[in-house]
Amino acid sequence: MVNLVRNNQKHGFHLVDPSPWPLIAAFSALMLTFGGVLYMHGYAGGGFLWRFGFLMILFMMYVWWRDIIREGTFEGQHTSIVQLGLRMGMLLFIVSEIMFFFAFFWAFFHSSFNPSPAIGGVWPPAFITILDPWKVPFIKHCNFVNFRCNCYLGSSCYCMGFKVSSRCCINCYYLFSSYFYCFTRI
Repeated sequence: MVNLVRNNQKHGFHLVDPSPWPLIAAFSALMLTFGGVLYMHGYAGGGFLWRFGFLMILFMMYVWWRDIIREGTFEGQHTSIVQLGLRMGMLLFIVSEIMFFFAFFWAFFHSSFNPSPAIGGVWPPAFITILDPWKVPFIKHCNFVNFRCNCYLGSSCYCMGFKVSSRCCINCYYLFSSYFYCFTRI
């Protein structure tokens, strides 16, 4: 067995020091949430509380990540075992997100293929009016794809030195994006 001695520890694992950042971050998220709700309902001070909570979240991100970077680089507490644990934690987070979306779509397809008697035994439920996907949603999608392609083409032309073509594509981008914006207001 390898005898690792780092920061007076005889193991390769990182035991974090007590930190105030999780508690302060939780209260900042609470301020952000309550401030947003108060602002949306028109209460006095809601906008200030929302902005203060948002700034506190940004501050917490800075100081907490600063401490993590300091622990890993200057203090040397991120050994190979710790780095493996961080990678595995990120991998498990991504896998859990995949499982969440799989479960969400499984429930959607289960409801659509086997509708419950509580919703009338039909899918979509009888009391819901649905949009025809070949009218407004299709036009919006085509317009969105068109103005994104114009944006990409304009930036590519600019990088290759075709200034006139770039200006034309960017003008088309502005035209389609304003049309998309006006069309989504309907």
